[in-house]
Amino acid sequence: MQRPLHLFLLVLLGIGVFPVQAQIAFGGRPYGPIGAKLGWGAPATLELPPIDVPALMAEDAERAASGLKGPDRFGYVHDVRAALEDRGTWTQLPNGDRTWRLVVHCPGAIGIGLAFDTYVVPDGARLFVYNDMGEVRGGFTAASNPGFQALGVAPIPGDRITIEYDEPAAVAGQGVIELTQVTHAYRDPFGLLKNFGDSGPCNVNTICPEGDDWRKEIRSVALMILNGGTCSGSLLNNCAQDSTPYFLSANHCVGSGNPATWVYRFLWESPDCTPTAQGPTNFTVSGSTLLVNNSGSDVALLELSSRPPQNFQPYYAGWDKSGATPQTETCIHHPSGDIKKISHNYDPAGQINIDVGNGPADCWHIPAWDVGTTEPGSSGSGLWNENHHIIGQLYGGQASCSNNVNDYFGRFDVSWPLLEPYLGQCGDTLPGLDPFNTNNPQSFDAAVTAIFDLSEYICDEGEIEPYITLKNNGLTTLTSIEVDYDIDGGPVATVTWNGSLASGLTANFDLPAIPITNGHHTLNVRCHDPNGTNDQNTANDARSKEFWAAFPAQTITLMLQTDEYGSETDWELTDDLGNMLYAGGPYVDHAGGSAIEVDFCLGDGCYIFTINDFAQDGICCDYGDGHYTISDSTGMVLVNSNGIFTDQESYTFCLVGTSIHGPTDAYDVQVFPNPSSGTITARYPAPGADGRLRVTDLSGRTLYAGELAKGSRECVLDLGRWNSGIYLVEVAGEAGRSVTKLALHR
Repeated sequence: MQRPLHLFLLVLLGIGVFPVQAQIAFGGRPYGPIGAKLGWGAPATLELPPIDVPALMAEDAERAASGLKGPDRFGYVHDVRAALEDRGTWTQLPNGDRTWRLVVHCPGAIGIGLAFDTYVVPDGARLFVYNDMGEVRGGFTAASNPGFQALGVAPIPGDRITIEYDEPAAVAGQGVIELTQVTHAYRDPFGLLKNFGDSGPCNVNTICPEGDDWRKEIRSVALMILNGGTCSGSLLNNCAQDSTPYFLSANHCVGSGNPATWVYRFLWESPDCTPTAQGPTNFTVSGSTLLVNNSGSDVALLELSSRPPQNFQPYYAGWDKSGATPQTETCIHHPSGDIKKISHNYDPAGQINIDVGNGPADCWHIPAWDVGTTEPGSSGSGLWNENHHIIGQLYGGQASCSNNVNDYFGRFDVSWPLLEPYLGQCGDTLPGLDPFNTNNPQSFDAAVTAIFDLSEYICDEGEIEPYITLKNNGLTTLTSIEVDYDIDGGPVATVTWNGSLASGLTANFDLPAIPITNGHHTLNVRCHDPNGTNDQNTANDARSKEFWAAFPAQTITLMLQTDEYGSETDWELTDDLGNMLYAGGPYVDHAGGSAIEVDFCLGDGCYIFTINDFAQDGICCDYGDGHYTISDSTGMVLVNSNGIFTDQESYTFCLVGTSIHGPTDAYDVQVFPNPSSGTITARYPAPGADGRLRVTDLSGRTLYAGELAKGSRECVLDLGRWNSGIYLVEVAGEAGRSVTKLALHR
């Protein structure tokens, strides 16, 4: 397992890997997976009865046939009660901390979801959920569901999972956690087993051209995971336009359960039009408050526990409460709990009062869809008119890929008296809000939206050839754009894009080949002067991208033999400035351990290899003969460890190439020791008159310069106060010059 440069902090919740900004989980490791090694016994198990899957499937089919579009049930909910004080197994740790574990077993389940109606976690304590396949969710802390004392965890694969609560000694007894619902997933709409795509074949992914005019509105839509089922819904703007996370969905979706445990997944979209591909599953908010629910227009308004942060790209949909008949309609939704889809009807909608199984409701009637359809799971999805305003949310109907007629959306204008106390008074219509891009369109507004063909790690290449994407965010067609670029804030080069770029469109633009050197760098790109005039919005002009270059490079090989508990072991390789270059582990547990071989592409410099063992007993020797070496391309061993350490071990090694020859290879210069930790000796033939010795860094900055006495053959320098790194030692005289690399590590 090997990852290149810039491994960002990742945490787990719901389905997949989640960034800290999701305000959900904060990483760490549970103790349970190594419990056997620590001498712990098996924890108590909550055994739940098997379920009748064929009968549940038949109920689902009958419900769908009735016209209700949600919630789209994927699991059976067991009501349980399991609290810290009366279920599970407590284990005291040597340092006074303690751990509580409970196994939950749902025979035959595809996955298991959890709801904790009581969730009070003191500072320093964490909750984890994990399965036997190595997948871990958490750690969940007091900040995982801000403002609530409840928590929901979306299904994790497998029919047997473990809940673990780790409590420091300083806060012993302060945690209060009660498991109240266990969801036995009998269908797999989320791709728990990499089998997403339950919706019908006529559905259209939002990345397809049919979604081009709806990019902002698409970002407002989220999948709701609640009560063993799924629905859809949309962030909604309010008259204060203050990004309060109001969320519109359907009354029949929210009929039971605890909203504080519901999970909202944003940006789950296929990156390809066809075939459907898995999209990011890491943009998730847990917890909400139910503000409004009413059957008369099948409306529900919720407020999420936190505002989706900038990396969620949130958009708060605009609305129209006038009741005017829409001429065309668009629905953005998650049919059958699947990845996000879009549907269009190009004819006016009608009005109807209808009961499709949850009481009569005043609705907009869509006679047939021209593009796509809706399905169970689409319930609650917004209906937009031709002006990009929400006018309702999905109640139900008969539409499907095989019979694409008759869908009904609760009317926003009918719901308005209930919504007004929250959304405010500001007229019949309100445009959408894009809180992280609020500039009004300008006549001249060019933007750099992305940098491509620039890997985070570049091996043994002396130049880069990236391209950028330019976008016209202004109202005037652009025919020229100036583009500046530089490396690390150095000399700026300028090139000109020429063409014809209409408002809202993008164009790719190749940059010239750019020379690079060994080390960590940043490419900076900025556009300006569209059509030779000032850019009226400079906030979107610049992009930067970091990368690491190894040039000239050599292959360095890590040979790692783990002990039997590979799941305890991970490692990282950094440069001497702390930039992470490679990382690996944890690995699988295996009798006899596992042999791991990893190649690194590295340039001249000093590097730090750090290996960690979670159980704090190294990788040798009670549970196998773990050890490791790091060797260069010639087979020379740079690091050799017997694997005997506690929780962590670090080694530093340096790489230095051969001499750099000048115009004449004038002198056979020897610098030793090389690598050095401080004092060096430079030995050379007598340079004659005007002999000079100079030491520079790789940027050419002179750090030492001195004359060599006539007839001298060596010079001793104390570099003990210099930073670690690669330096150039130059000896020059009557016959010419020679330069030798020196690796310094302190």
